[in-house]
Amino acid sequence: MNTYTANGKLLLTGEYLVLKGALALAIPVRLGQTMLVRHCEEHGDMAIQWHAYKPDVLWFSAVLNPDTLEIIESDDQPKAEKLSQILKAVRELNPKAFGPGLRLETHLDFDPEWGLGSSSTLIANLAQWAGVNPYKLLKMTFGGSGYDIACATAQSPVFYQLEYDEPQVRPAAFDPSFADHLFFVYQGKKQRSSKEVKSFNERMLDYDCRDDVEAISEISLALPNITTIDDFLRFMDIHEDILAHCLDRNPVKSHFPDFEGSLKSLGAWGGDFLLAATKWPFEQAKAYFHSKGLDTIFKYHELYGSK
Repeated sequence: MNTYTANGKLLLTGEYLVLKGALALAIPVRLGQTMLVRHCEEHGDMAIQWHAYKPDVLWFSAVLNPDTLEIIESDDQPKAEKLSQILKAVRELNPKAFGPGLRLETHLDFDPEWGLGSSSTLIANLAQWAGVNPYKLLKMTFGGSGYDIACATAQSPVFYQLEYDEPQVRPAAFDPSFADHLFFVYQGKKQRSSKEVKSFNERMLDYDCRDDVEAISEISLALPNITTIDDFLRFMDIHEDILAHCLDRNPVKSHFPDFEGSLKSLGAWGGDFLLAATKWPFEQAKAYFHSKGLDTIFKYHELYGSK
């Protein structure tokens, strides 16, 4: 049996505009996905068996034809159809990847609704197993900028940028001294990245974002050098204002006007996680968001740090 692991991700800066070449700052999170692969031809069952687990429970299973990669049976047809598409893309990149009697198990450390990378960690693990380019596999399946693929195998925060549609990744020395004042809050509504990307690209047909791309890139470069929570709050607010104008949408802080600090969307706006920066202690911040119906909140070092 072979085991593969990949980190989840959070995009601290550059959401949307990373698709247009902005420099983004992202962190791998300690919650990720593990994939176990076994070959069991000796049992006489030649089908490919797939079992996917989220914390403490099986959430999806499928049986596929080893020759065609078509679905034989599944407990979730839409998920099975997407899985079939992904596995066919893997085979296109490596025709020798699949054989009969294959057993694959995936184990998520987090709820797939959280948007921490259930898709990207799957792509990264499959790419490791099959020996294929994960960025090519992502482009053939889910699409997106690819920053999440960079985080999947990163050991520290990264700068990520698309140059002529090619991913450029380098380490980022982001280790804020005020990390105890940074919290990640799940907003309770998973966003569909593909839908958000499509809407963004349609808006960009009539919008010149070059100045926004430059400004966001400057913020990304500046963040690792910030030493005070006050300066960090200021940069967060500037980033939110730029994206709000670019997207023609209200920043997330408009939904929490009485919050003492700054709030920043992470990734797709309107759901998934937000970053809360405040001088409040954790218990006060937790109580505040609980009063707003948001009960999933992590300290910075609960999500970023060694397992």
